[in-house]
Amino acid sequence: MTSAVLSIGVLLLPEFQLLDAMGPIDHLSSHTKEYLAICQVPFAAKGPSIKWHFISSTQDITPMNASFGPLLVPTCTYADCPARPNCALPAGCEEFLKNRLKEVKLFLLVCTGSLAIAPTGILDGLQVCANKGALKLMKLNGTLRKEVKWVGDRRWIKDGKVWSAAGVTAGIDLAAEFARVHFDPEIVEVTRLLSEFEPKPDQPDVFSKILEGLHCRGVNERRTRHNLLHAIEHGL
Repeated sequence: MTSAVLSIGVLLLPEFQLLDAMGPIDHLSSHTKEYLAICQVPFAAKGPSIKWHFISSTQDITPMNASFGPLLVPTCTYADCPARPNCALPAGCEEFLKNRLKEVKLFLLVCTGSLAIAPTGILDGLQVCANKGALKLMKLNGTLRKEVKWVGDRRWIKDGKVWSAAGVTAGIDLAAEFARVHFDPEIVEVTRLLSEFEPKPDQPDVFSKILEGLHCRGVNERRTRHNLLHAIEHGL
């Protein structure tokens, strides 16, 4: 990102899992020059500044509940959100998302966020991660959108301007990848140390076993390779 100030929109839905949004938000905010200055990092000025826009899923900015914790107060609505945020953590309004996908540089999707917006069609043809438990349930119920290339063997994946993470904590790993790609390496390293956090890569993903036996991209291919190697080793 080349902007002096990153503009990031976070779309809020009632009773969303708090860590889905707050984990990535806090991790990205920990790279900012303002935060690092508080931590007395001598090269804090290398960090970005971030302007957060918390977008209501209703017509006003009435405080809303997440999965737990205090009420959250949106800062804007679909109608008055700044025109061109650099990226968004989206879920919700179909028209808003379709318009913004053309405008923003990146969409970051966490946990069931991708499942929530899949019916809009904006993920069709893309490789996308989601919470594996929810993927399994929707696959068994026959409600999983078939036009999306759901990925079952990765913690996160990048496909064009859509970056998606699997369940809950995987969103922090996706935020770490965003930081690695877009922020100064020295800033990324000092934030890693201050946070005492070691980001996980996209693969291997120990939770891919949740989807074994189902036709999700990556999982069955890996199982097929495993079975083939087993057959070769045992002369079958």
